[in-house]
Amino acid sequence: MQMGNRGHKRAETADELPADKRACTLSEFRPSTSNSSIQTPTNSTHETHDADMDSSSATSGSARSDGEGERDSAYGSCDSDNNYRDYYRRGSSGDQTKFNRVLSSLNEDHDESGQLAALTELCELLSFCTDNSLSGLMADSFSPVLVKLARHESNPNIMLLAIRAITYFCDVHPRSSAYLVRHDAVPALCQRLLAIEYLDVAEQCLQALEKISREQPLACLQSGAIMAVLNYIDFFSTIVQRVALSTVVNICKKLPSECPSPFMDAVPILCKLLQYEDRQLVESVSTCLIKITERVCHSSDMLDELCKHGLVQQATDLINLNSRTSLSPPIYLGLIGLLARLASGSIVAVRTLFEINVSSILQDIVSRYDLAHGMPFNAMVDGQCNQVHEVLKLLNELLPATTREQDNPLASDKEAFLTSRPDLMQRFGLDLLPVLITVVNSGVNLYVCYGCLSVINKLVYFSKSDMLLDFLQSTNISSFLAGVFTRKDHHVLLLALQVVETLLQKLPDGLLDSFIKEGVCFAVDSLLSPKRSSQFMFSTLSAMEYSDDASQKSASRDARCLCFAFDTGQCPTISRTLTCKLDKDSIRNLAEHIKTSYFATEAINPEKGLTDILQKLKTLSSVLADLVNTHMNDTISEQHEEEFYCILLEIMSVLAGKDPISTFEFVESGIAKSLLNYLSNGQYMERKAGVDGACCQLCIVEKRFELLGNLLLSFRDPHIADFPLPALVRRLQSSLASLETFPVILSHSSRVRSSYATVPHGRGTSYPCLKVQFVKGEEDVFLGDYLKDVVNVDPFSTLTAIDGYMWSKVSVNKSEQAKSATLEESSSFRSRSLDSVESNSMLSHANEMQEERSFSGTGEIASVGDNLVNSADLKDLDNETVEQEQEGSVNKSTDSHGCSKNEDSSPKLFFNLEGQQLDHRLTLYQAIIQQQLKEEIDSSLSSKLWSQVYKISYRKAVNPKNNLAEQSSFQGHDFSSSDKATRSCQCVSFFSDIFYSDFADLNKFSPTYDMICLLKSLEGMNRLRYHVMSRDRMNSFLKCQIDNLYDWKVEAFGVSQSEFVNSKLTEKLEQQMRDPLAVSVGGMPSWCSQLMASCPFLFGFEARCKYFRLAAFGQPAVRHHVSYNDDVGGINGMRQNSGSYPRKKFLVHRNRILDSAAQMMNLHAHQRVVLEVEYNDEVGTGLGPTLEFYTLVSYEFQKGGLCLWREDHAASSCINGSEADNSKILVSPLGLFPRPWLPGVDISNGIQFSEVTKKFVLLGQIVGKALQDGRVLDLPFSKAFYKLILGKELTVYDIQSFDVELGRVLLEFQALIERKRYLESISPGKSSMDLDFFHGTRIEDLCLDFSLPGYPDYVPESVSDSKMVKMSNLQEYISFVVDATIRTGISRQVEAFKSGFDQSNALVDHIKFDHGYTASSPPILNFLQIIQEFNYEQQRSFLRFVTGAPRLPSGGLASLNPKLTIVRKHCSKWVDTDLPSVMTCANYLKLPPYSSKERMKEKLLYATTEGQGSFHLS
Repeated sequence: MQMGNRGHKRAETADELPADKRACTLSEFRPSTSNSSIQTPTNSTHETHDADMDSSSATSGSARSDGEGERDSAYGSCDSDNNYRDYYRRGSSGDQTKFNRVLSSLNEDHDESGQLAALTELCELLSFCTDNSLSGLMADSFSPVLVKLARHESNPNIMLLAIRAITYFCDVHPRSSAYLVRHDAVPALCQRLLAIEYLDVAEQCLQALEKISREQPLACLQSGAIMAVLNYIDFFSTIVQRVALSTVVNICKKLPSECPSPFMDAVPILCKLLQYEDRQLVESVSTCLIKITERVCHSSDMLDELCKHGLVQQATDLINLNSRTSLSPPIYLGLIGLLARLASGSIVAVRTLFEINVSSILQDIVSRYDLAHGMPFNAMVDGQCNQVHEVLKLLNELLPATTREQDNPLASDKEAFLTSRPDLMQRFGLDLLPVLITVVNSGVNLYVCYGCLSVINKLVYFSKSDMLLDFLQSTNISSFLAGVFTRKDHHVLLLALQVVETLLQKLPDGLLDSFIKEGVCFAVDSLLSPKRSSQFMFSTLSAMEYSDDASQKSASRDARCLCFAFDTGQCPTISRTLTCKLDKDSIRNLAEHIKTSYFATEAINPEKGLTDILQKLKTLSSVLADLVNTHMNDTISEQHEEEFYCILLEIMSVLAGKDPISTFEFVESGIAKSLLNYLSNGQYMERKAGVDGACCQLCIVEKRFELLGNLLLSFRDPHIADFPLPALVRRLQSSLASLETFPVILSHSSRVRSSYATVPHGRGTSYPCLKVQFVKGEEDVFLGDYLKDVVNVDPFSTLTAIDGYMWSKVSVNKSEQAKSATLEESSSFRSRSLDSVESNSMLSHANEMQEERSFSGTGEIASVGDNLVNSADLKDLDNETVEQEQEGSVNKSTDSHGCSKNEDSSPKLFFNLEGQQLDHRLTLYQAIIQQQLKEEIDSSLSSKLWSQVYKISYRKAVNPKNNLAEQSSFQGHDFSSSDKATRSCQCVSFFSDIFYSDFADLNKFSPTYDMICLLKSLEGMNRLRYHVMSRDRMNSFLKCQIDNLYDWKVEAFGVSQSEFVNSKLTEKLEQQMRDPLAVSVGGMPSWCSQLMASCPFLFGFEARCKYFRLAAFGQPAVRHHVSYNDDVGGINGMRQNSGSYPRKKFLVHRNRILDSAAQMMNLHAHQRVVLEVEYNDEVGTGLGPTLEFYTLVSYEFQKGGLCLWREDHAASSCINGSEADNSKILVSPLGLFPRPWLPGVDISNGIQFSEVTKKFVLLGQIVGKALQDGRVLDLPFSKAFYKLILGKELTVYDIQSFDVELGRVLLEFQALIERKRYLESISPGKSSMDLDFFHGTRIEDLCLDFSLPGYPDYVPESVSDSKMVKMSNLQEYISFVVDATIRTGISRQVEAFKSGFDQSNALVDHIKFDHGYTASSPPILNFLQIIQEFNYEQQRSFLRFVTGAPRLPSGGLASLNPKLTIVRKHCSKWVDTDLPSVMTCANYLKLPPYSSKERMKEKLLYATTEGQGSFHLS
């Protein structure tokens, strides 16, 4: 082989452009015989067009021109569009002439210099022409000429330019490939590659073949292109090697079903290339081998041939987590699938995989893989199944099937190999059995569960007894199987039964007792006798129907049957049509066989075979339940407490004792329900009672909590092996993980298509819509018919929003609809107006005829009580009313006493789907999904979800009631203000809602509900253990069980908060939040929000952070292409949300940090922008300076002299005559808490209170902005301050969390008072003077005056300066100190902080501004401040004014649908005299640009409170 040195070392600039896009220049390689007449135009061409080569390259020229045309037509004028058309038309005509001239020259000129010139001109033309400039006839004419010149033997320049022209032809006009193939271009190019003389020519051949292979892969294969491009691939640079392998990839993607030899010859070279380090190269080679393996997977001989070249070893090395090459997810998954296909048909592959210990690699993959990514097998990510599913495919193929097929010799070969190598089988089982059990227990979906069980079943089946004993030493297989039996899928249950049978067959003596203890025997018996099924653990099995064919269920879901879910050779579309392999009686027959063969003796009979632990726990549970029922209505007595304490002590001794208790024993005993009944006094599922009843119940509950808390938090018996509280929590967590069946609803798509929703509003959506046909109920005669056509409904609109839309369409009868036809055509809305005169004047504006509430008159307005309209009564409008509506002068009135606050949001229509009424609290998407999953535990959603038409019937709501769940009898709102004042000093109020949980998706009689409620109670007890134990100690003191208060220190043995985190539920929530559809639009199942609202402790901290980000600030833009190594989790993901928002820089002065921060917040607090800081006279900017700015601001707020925090004693220092150092950071070991200020005092120690409130407003803004942008603040707030921010009420017990001494003294004072009252109540005539001593000193001798400790200026106005504290007014003093410390003295500061926080808290993100307004318009800024300043009732009035309902939907303003829109209202008179108007159906507010904030607030309040009495056109 001759190899010229021309072009062997390319200039660096040559690699900057792809080889097929370089300018045609021969200066590098012209032969010595070339004449100068050719050089000149060539060089000039290079100089002229080299800089433009990127933009003028032939890459998809037609697409480029089309794109430019669309852009110009979209953004340019018609004249410019015509100019471009004329330009292209003239250019195309001129190109045709030039092409004809070049073709003529090439055909007629036999001189090499003339051919070179013609080829050079042709390359230039092709570099700048478009697809429209070429025709098939032109390509057909050039093809034979160019192929002939490519075969030129004497002049390499002609060869190079001819092949380059071929490349350009294929690139500009892809259909040219067919003409070139017809004229044998591929063999000519392959010939040049097989006998390389010049490297540049060979490189150009590779470029040309890559282009041709895109359109003609079969012709390239038949011509031997694969071997031609691979033969000398090592001689080329990495970039050229990538081009060569792209050709092979194009060919392998279209491999024919016959003649495998052309591509099988390339396997050795491809396997060698897998060892290269270039990632793109390795991925291309992997793709080729994956496609080749798919092609030959049905031939064992061909698969064996593949394995001979080291493919198994190379692929295994690449999927190793420690591999030197990091692959993209599709390729990574494809390699696992390649190994699975090899193992499915090649005993060589199976033998090799076992010998190289593939089980260790697969163990690492599964154990380190984030199970929250798991999706059903038919969910595709970039064309590949998810990782766990592919691994399970491989594992299932490595082990032979347990059922013998006569025509499958490979299965016999696999079994013989495993029998001959028991050491490999043992290592395989030890590596994988524990991790597979962990995967199933983590809450994966049904398909992954089935795959894991299938592998476990095979592993158990082919293992010997001694191997099984080794496998089971590190796992509790009995508990695992018991948990599997709680699933309802027939395939999973059958596999579990097969595992049970095999284990009992091989280990009859070792597992029988364990099966009884863990409840496996009960599960098997429940499958045979549902009526005798267990009371709690396996109650779901009693509802199963075994007569239904499993394949019918799969077909109804349009899902692949689990029988074929892990078949490597079957494609999903084919296997979906196959019949299910299960017989309808297979489960019952196998269960009967197991029971008859292994559970036949009387001792193992599930009806009598109770373990001693279970019998004891059941007895104790029954005793406790009877005791609760006996004393449910009795008053509290010491005898009752002693009885309860004894039985509770016995229960805890068993639960925390040395004898192990299984999950089944704990659940089946009913202990959880009995404990919950005890704590709630049997009322935790009862409905709302009266105020007196609630107060009485609360006292009982408080006593019960104190008694159990004393036992769990402080008791340690030497006979108990563990603390009772953590033991009980672990039992509950294990039980909850086994019992819960909360579904995970996945969209199964990484991309979401957009659509257009017509109901409940017409607007485009970034997600698909549901197709619905609304049909009137058959028996409903009060409603009209809706459109019979199928309509697109926004899937994430609540049924309440759809109710409001539909009501306006169907609420009138047919005669009324006929009379109001004109009204319906001109407007779909109605409006409220202050007077009919102004409404009539507005009728002249035809373009504004909307359903508006218009407030633009100056006439008198009736009071709200006389003019309040209940929208539910609009159906009663008579014909005269409808005619008046057309005249624009309707003034419908109703008695204000006839409607309650909740009736505004009551449903007016009931919706039914397939005979089931839909819950108004859910979105339509959630309601449909919930109904589809009622009989299925796992969420295998049908692919027809978006294409199916849902027929939903509607009917009038009868006696509509508030759709929200009623409050429990323990809710704190049931207490009067006097009660609140008393219990702030006497008892703890955290019991008020401890049992209240609104779980719409959960049966309150299920054991899952009991576990969650009891965990919630214990978490509250653990979190507030100081409260509980302090109260218990106070009771002991008042009963004289302890004589002094010197040792008030309370010891409470609590547990870490992480003990209450349920890993299974956390994984499910993480999986749900990662779904692109659910996360981006809030289409998450309702259990997520319900559990997060009432039991957030069940989820890990990171999961709660992510949920908070989604709920508070919305989601980041969905990234469709995520690399394999991207970190999509963790707390750092908080910053992802800021990526889609604009960034703004702000200039900050270091010597005036707080002033700069105030200016920044004034400008940008209301805007959703990411703020970046640059310092005055400094050049640095970006993340570093911004984070430093937030740190500096944090320190500024902690400096002394600001009078913000309790630790700030600068004012006291000034009073004492010493100068305070205001530059020092305050030391707050227990966290910052606001400094109390006396109400009505505007200045203290020279500091204005207005400045203090401004600082708190600024602090709130800073904190809100930091949360939005994902910044870190070094502000150590106390826990009590956080509770205030969250709207929680503080009690005297919270004071000790930020001021230990003050809190302790107040509790001791309270204990003195309680003790004196108690002793006087039991001995009315006895003197109590000896009880007035505090630590040996009389209260009067303490010389306490009525000023706040530490703040002598804080004295209530009603108290004289000479008033001193004594025993008779000690309760008054305690109340004063508590109120000043945690209520009145700090309330204004806390409200200021909340006000500032709300300004940054995403309010503007959920409002649309249009028609003259933007987010930064001064009227809008005033409006946002006004809304945040409104009190609760004013906000309700505003919401009712704008939306028709006094409250927002679940999810807040972000869930309002359609989005709240504010536009500028153009007034015909002076702007300050006009009033705002709204369109209720569209949540559309027309706001005049008032001259001041005060005027705007006045008009808004006037409109929202006084004008809600009538609807009018305007």
